[in-house]
Amino acid sequence: MTNPENEATCDWTVSGMDCGSCASKVKDAVGRLPGVSDVEVGLMSERLRLRLDETKTGRDKIEGVVKSLGYGIATRTAGAKKEFVLPGAGSEESHDHEHDHSPKSSVKSDSGHGSPGHVHDDPADKGKSWYQTGKGRLVIFTAMLLGLAWIVEFLTPALGAWPFIAACLIGVAPVARRAFAALRLGQPFSIESLMTVAAIGALFIGAAEEAALVVFLFAVGEVLEGVAAGKARDGIRALANLVPKTALLEVDGVTREVPAASLSVGQTVLVRPGDRVPADGEIAEGISGVDDSPVTGESVPVTKGPGDSVFAGSINTEAALRVTVTKAAEDNTIARIIRLVEDAEEARAPTERFIDRFSRWYMPAIVLVAALVVLVPPLAFGQPWDTWVYRGLALLLIGCPCALVISVPASIASALSTGARRGLLMKGGAVIEAAASVKQVAFDKTGTLTHGRPVVTDVVPFGATSEAELLAVAAGVEAGSSHPLAMAILNKAQDEGIALLPSKDARVLIGKGVSAEVDGALAWVASPRHASENGGLDDKGVQQAAVFETEGKTAVAVFREHKPLGLIAMRDEPRADASVAVAQLKRLGVTSVMLTGDNARTAAAIAGGLGMEFKADMMPEDKLDAIKTMSANGGVMMIGDGINDAPALKQASVGVAMGSGTDVALETADAAILRDKVTDISATIRLARGAMANIRQNVTIALGLKAVFLVTSVFGITGLWLAIMADTGATVLVTLNALRLLRFNPEGES
Repeated sequence: MTNPENEATCDWTVSGMDCGSCASKVKDAVGRLPGVSDVEVGLMSERLRLRLDETKTGRDKIEGVVKSLGYGIATRTAGAKKEFVLPGAGSEESHDHEHDHSPKSSVKSDSGHGSPGHVHDDPADKGKSWYQTGKGRLVIFTAMLLGLAWIVEFLTPALGAWPFIAACLIGVAPVARRAFAALRLGQPFSIESLMTVAAIGALFIGAAEEAALVVFLFAVGEVLEGVAAGKARDGIRALANLVPKTALLEVDGVTREVPAASLSVGQTVLVRPGDRVPADGEIAEGISGVDDSPVTGESVPVTKGPGDSVFAGSINTEAALRVTVTKAAEDNTIARIIRLVEDAEEARAPTERFIDRFSRWYMPAIVLVAALVVLVPPLAFGQPWDTWVYRGLALLLIGCPCALVISVPASIASALSTGARRGLLMKGGAVIEAAASVKQVAFDKTGTLTHGRPVVTDVVPFGATSEAELLAVAAGVEAGSSHPLAMAILNKAQDEGIALLPSKDARVLIGKGVSAEVDGALAWVASPRHASENGGLDDKGVQQAAVFETEGKTAVAVFREHKPLGLIAMRDEPRADASVAVAQLKRLGVTSVMLTGDNARTAAAIAGGLGMEFKADMMPEDKLDAIKTMSANGGVMMIGDGINDAPALKQASVGVAMGSGTDVALETADAAILRDKVTDISATIRLARGAMANIRQNVTIALGLKAVFLVTSVFGITGLWLAIMADTGATVLVTLNALRLLRFNPEGES
């Protein structure tokens, strides 16, 4: 029994995994070790994470097991959370591993993947051409062996098949070593095992030339497979390069260059024209155009000045800016995006989980079919053994489910990368699959459909109260609040030169308003309904509030105990693209509804102009109930930006936080929109649907090719070399098809 007190979370980078079988092999092998639990293997992020009781199994044992399977492994340092650990960026530990499942590899003579010639990453191979990498050298080596065998056969026919036997044995030797390593770890049905049996079996039935050709073709397929898998990761790797490595820290008017990762909250950095912003922050001094396209995909630079927020990785285009750091390196926007992408593989799509279960049965089933093909015709019908052994061996080469297993994660990784480049963040395959099936979208109003920056339009004092006194009390109650309505009141008081009254003990009345002790007595800023129920608004005041609400304004009542002070009306204009977004959703077959805590008249004025339904006067629990009710009619996406939206975001099939929203909303949500563009909601749905269509295509390609060659191999139409091409070819095809998503434009009209 594992003692939780002895357990620690361990992280490694595992290089060389370019298919789902690789990830499954590592996970199964490591998961069998004592003291190991909660094993997670990320194929695209090349990450191995687990809980380990080191009193039972040491870290060196974990690393030894992974290396015995033919993969490189290096510890992910604490900095991995701050700086994306590039696949293959390991230590010298990975140098002696073969079969680079990414385009950069090293090789001795052995292989991995679970298939012949899998050569694994060597950091020294990075940036080299394919023929300079370990995997490329393996292809060249096997090609030379095969070519030499043909030359020897031509010059000295008397030697017969011996040159091809030698070429086959030399090429398959590293594969056999991997097969035995997997067998010792309880994995008898690895692709190495199938390849070893097929190659040796072909030699025994006199097909030496074809056996040598199969080894070579597999190595070629692996080069293509590794290049394709590497390209699928490129979009994710590129995220790490958005944030500059250094920053110009300014202290007492003196600037000095420091590592960007060392910046802390509150420090000031100088960002010169043309420089990238080194940290999330707020402009303290200067006005300049800021290009957010590297982070959000927004193509037009936005003019920003003091008080405006900037993202790490954004580009300053015009004038020098002094920026106050508001988030540490590990918490900046880019770091959060990277964590989302890295963690996304844990939230696997239901389709991916099904295929994973299916693939575990597929390979043993193919082995059984191959055995029946070898045994039944000769024993039952007197057919020649050589013919049916050959056909059975061809079937073995179709037994690797690589193409099928990678069909989903490759598409998911490409979709996540495409979304991240455009400021559309989704937390994994499960979210993508859920977003693709969404039939209804529920919007919060303030800060989502509207800008979230209302301005005061009317100040109506009652009785002897003056406008100045009304604003002073209201501002006192709202002091310290960051709520959009509170900011509107505080800004109005500041513009009028009204000093805030001293206040304390402020309390939020969820869905009703705010109360505080202002200038020695309790005061409230609340909804007209709550005020009228508590003696803070008379009938005349209620009528005036109704007039404001009919005009699309939000009215709040300001009162002290049993003494109405007046009304303040504010208006928050809809975002310019809100009506376009609703129309786009309608064309996608998705209905829209606005859920707001605002009153029915104001809600009707906003929703009517946008052409959507609405539900008003909603408390947070009402929004939660509304989402539950809507879910009975299909998938629901909830869009919000505030703390009060968090429960509804969690309840929805897909919760989406607007980029300007609170950290609570961003952490609770399944997805995030960084650009604050409402049309990005429809873009997210398009991207999800595009990804699911791509996945269906990949599954069809993988299963279709397997089915075709299964039949043709049984009937003797295709042989060993075509079978191996079908296996690696299918993997390459589905990966290349998944890469098409990198060019997918989710903003295009559908």
